[in-house]
Amino acid sequence: MFDIGFAELLIIAVVSLLVIGPERLPGAVRTGSAWLSRFRRSFNEIKQEVQQELRNDQVMRELRESGEKLRRETDALRQDLSDINPASDLLSGPGDTSARSGSTEETAKASPSAPAAGDAGDAGAAAQEGTPPSDRSLP
Repeated sequence: MFDIGFAELLIIAVVSLLVIGPERLPGAVRTGSAWLSRFRRSFNEIKQEVQQELRNDQVMRELRESGEKLRRETDALRQDLSDINPASDLLSGPGDTSARSGSTEETAKASPSAPAAGDAGDAGAAAQEGTPPSDRSLP
């Protein structure tokens, strides 16, 4: 890491023995080694967190790419199906009524409970004409 050889370590030991003294040198070495181990532990924890975040970022990127690929394939399949059968009910959305059954006139003709023109149901509809559709009662 620092590229310190044996000769440099020996010089540091002699200088520290002269500066600190023989009585306090063992305590100073313990304190220095404790700080060094804390520094290494903190550095390794930060390194692991960064690596974990990079892995998480890579996984999220892969998930986004997979989602986009899935959307493209789904859109392509919908387009292919709509080319095969343009009036398919499977492809129309919940609010799309254009591909569903015909007009309301055809539905009214097919319904047996719908009153015919000139029946009593016409009079009821005329009497309720001024009220909003949600307030009208069924005949």
